[in-house]
Amino acid sequence: MELFPLLLLVLAFVALVVLPARARKRQQTQTQSALAIGVPVIMAGGVHGTVAGLGDPETVRVEIAPGVVVTYARQAVLQVRPPAGGVAGPVVAGETVVDPAVDPVVDPAVDETARDDRRGDGSTGKTL
Repeated sequence: MELFPLLLLVLAFVALVVLPARARKRQQTQTQSALAIGVPVIMAGGVHGTVAGLGDPETVRVEIAPGVVVTYARQAVLQVRPPAGGVAGPVVAGETVVDPAVDPVVDPAVDETARDDRRGDGSTGKTL
């Protein structure tokens, strides 16, 4: 009975530290295996881009703007995103991509839920 509290502490450590670390490692491995040229990604610093090259097993080349390619460590890839609009392929210069499922256009005159009538601090009654 004297070892019971110690056993509970060890089990709590395993449940709170070891198991989540394994899950994060498994998620990172799956993300790394999903990398391919042309796939949109989000990097650790919040940079969004498209994979431009996978030559080195330790790094990934990401195009963050047309003609701007940077090299990151593969571990810096946080998320592999689906292509915009569900259609794969590059965006042509001057083309505007709008995905109504992600960015719905809401007209406040038609949709009453789009109005913000909450009291606020400003002279207009809106929150600053």
